[in-house]
Amino acid sequence: MNRTISFNELRKIKDSLPSGSMHRIADELNLDVETVRNFFGGSNFKEGKSVGLHTEPGPDGGLVMLDDTTVLELALKILKEHNINHREEVGEELVHT
Repeated sequence: MNRTISFNELRKIKDSLPSGSMHRIADELNLDVETVRNFFGGSNFKEGKSVGLHTEPGPDGGLVMLDDTTVLELALKILKEHNINHREEVGEELVHT
């Protein structure tokens, strides 16, 4: 599933995740932890792989177009499990996840 999100929003999600979440996501999705970090804006392509995201400069850190939302969906699930409120902007509406 494709999705567009602001870079700053993607970083907010990453920064809200509890400790150990990068490793949990990597383990559950059978990915290298550096690949998961690259999804959230990292750039260690020596250890991790590219993750199918494309960036476009602009306000709020620019836009990130995701080819696959699996990592994002698992991150949002982890936030929900830990009762961490995260407000995600979708168009002009705010959705509480």
